[in-house]
Amino acid sequence: MSPATSPQAPLDPDRIAAGLSTRRIGRKVVVFAETASTNDLAVRYATDPANDGLAVFAEYQTAGRGRAGAAWHSHPGKSLLCSVLLLAGPCPAELLSLAAAVAVVEAINDDLHIRARIKWPNDILVNGRKAAGILLETRRAARQAAHIIGIGINCLQSTEDFLPELRASATSLVIEAAAACDRTAVARRLLTSLDRWIETAAASPALVAEAWRQYATQLHQRLTVIYDGRRFSGHCIDVDPEKGLVLRLDSGGIRMFDAAHTSIAKNS
Repeated sequence: MSPATSPQAPLDPDRIAAGLSTRRIGRKVVVFAETASTNDLAVRYATDPANDGLAVFAEYQTAGRGRAGAAWHSHPGKSLLCSVLLLAGPCPAELLSLAAAVAVVEAINDDLHIRARIKWPNDILVNGRKAAGILLETRRAARQAAHIIGIGINCLQSTEDFLPELRASATSLVIEAAAACDRTAVARRLLTSLDRWIETAAASPALVAEAWRQYATQLHQRLTVIYDGRRFSGHCIDVDPEKGLVLRLDSGGIRMFDAAHTSIAKNS
């Protein structure tokens, strides 16, 4: 096992939070050795308004999940598994999802000389393989909506760490950077980038959409999406910060597809 891919010291909330200059995200940081799901854990804090912006990290998830209930597999200590709790604000879920994707890409690209891209709605790719994923969930807590942004970033995995059926489609930061990856440094960059882009989303949704376009893999590509069980094919011409992916349909007309009800058909 190379030094780059060997497990590092456990994440330390004090080291992650030390010197952070964020305004909202990461004002409180907690780290757990193990939990079922950081998203489920984060929502438990939603009854206290003082926990807005809380960042929950875990070294291992026993029931990590992606969209549509898909499992998220990770060996202990090799990923960055994080959920951020947002208790108030004007941003709709669709816009927060775009902002989070841009933030994750920038956190990965910084200092590692990696060119990460976004595959709508929630995958972050490097050289065409998945390095990170985002799961945004909205729950009711204390009679208000709580948004939980769950993020998983593959950091220290070698190819052999992935399930055999995923080795052709998954990757990690150390594989792509061919250099050491400090998970604490990535965590700090992630919280800083999330803080900036979520604040930008509230002030100027158009800037978030423009940044998303710069990193998008599917823009101007022909796609087939599955929306509530129905298939629609066409060319991706844009993304709307509130309504989702914009397709010019093969059948004529333009239609928008929100992330909550839409998936991209395989081979699109």
